[in-house]
Amino acid sequence: LRAQAGDAALALFGQALQVARAQQALAWELRCSTSLARLLMAQGQARQAQDALQPVLDRFEEGHDTPDLLQAQALLRHDIV
Repeated sequence: LRAQAGDAALALFGQALQVARAQQALAWELRCSTSLARLLMAQGQARQAQDALQPVLDRFEEGHDTPDLLQAQALLRHDIV
C-alpha cells in the first residue's frame, strides 16, 4: 500500500464507521471495522487493528458462526490479513 492511499483509506473507513454507528447498523460497523483492521495490520499496526475491531466484535450476542464474524475473529488471531 502506498502511504497516500493508506491515509485516504483510513479517513474513508473512519467516515464509513461514523455512518454505520449513526444508523445503528452493527453488521456494517463490523465490515468497516474489519476492513480498517486489515489495513492497519498491513501497515504493521496490529495493536491499533485490535483496538478498532475488538469492541465491535464484543457487541455481538449471536451469529458467531457467520462469515463476517468468523473473518473478523480470524483477522484478530492473525490467521488472515
